[in-house]
Amino acid sequence: MSHAHAHPHASPNAHAGHAHDASGRGGAHQHAPANFDRAFAIGVGLNLAFVLAEAIFGLRAHSLALLADAGHNLSDVLGLALAWAASVLARREPTPRFTYGLRRFSILAAVANAGMLLIAVGAIAIEAIQRFRHPAPVASATVMMVAAIGIVINVGTALGFRRGRDADLNVRGAFLHMIGDAVASAGVVVTGLLLFVTGWLWLDPAVSLVLVALITWSTWGLARQSLALALDAVPAGIDYDAVRALLSSRDGVVEVHDLHIWGMSTTDVALTAHLVRPCGGGEDALLAEVAAELRTRFGIVHATIQLEQGLAVHSCELAAPGRV
Repeated sequence: MSHAHAHPHASPNAHAGHAHDASGRGGAHQHAPANFDRAFAIGVGLNLAFVLAEAIFGLRAHSLALLADAGHNLSDVLGLALAWAASVLARREPTPRFTYGLRRFSILAAVANAGMLLIAVGAIAIEAIQRFRHPAPVASATVMMVAAIGIVINVGTALGFRRGRDADLNVRGAFLHMIGDAVASAGVVVTGLLLFVTGWLWLDPAVSLVLVALITWSTWGLARQSLALALDAVPAGIDYDAVRALLSSRDGVVEVHDLHIWGMSTTDVALTAHLVRPCGGGEDALLAEVAAELRTRFGIVHATIQLEQGLAVHSCELAAPGRV
């Protein structure tokens, strides 16, 4: 259910409406994200233990592929912890200082998560290039055993985030990283097998570079989308022109200006707009109708609509040419 309220704004003929989705149902985005604390706790614990095991056995086996996978997994442990913190903070109640609460921290966590992963793969690429110049023997059996355990851990962790991967960019980042880790571990198993059969030492750094390329490719979309949200871009999946057309089509509306759509978090979308409507009456019904359609069609659950009559004496300074 949506609620719309009309409040006095600047004059008796101007109104501001605030739409809020109380149920969280029916939109493209869930108003209240599911609690993934258990999945985060299990994922952080298992992956941290696995990182330590990979680092120890990677050093003993002289395997760059195994150390590269450990470095990648360490960045994911940090990313998981950051995403977990963001998930907890997003549930904090608003305060007089933080009037939207701390839900925006989930966007910052997604940006940091993507950034840490790109830095990690850059370091791995540099080390792989150096290993081409100075190849070292690798204990292939140890490499295969440890990486095989990693596949099981990463797939199990990813399954814990499967339910929320489509509704929350923060959770989707965690899910993609765990799936990426499983693929990387599978690549390390193949490397160990080929090294055992052929003895070609160059395979270890070569596979590391392939993994770097795959991880970078899978992370790029997350980095681009999270950075866009941090810059208050219109969230993916919402057509700005379609929203403007919806508002313009309402009964009596002759102009729409100062329209803004942005992500308050990785799950919540907000909107503000000014609607010029010369004829008075029926404001509450109009606000309720607009709120319901924005929630149902676009998943926008926080909408603030200001109604104006377009009179010269009450003209809106935000309607100047060149402004949206």
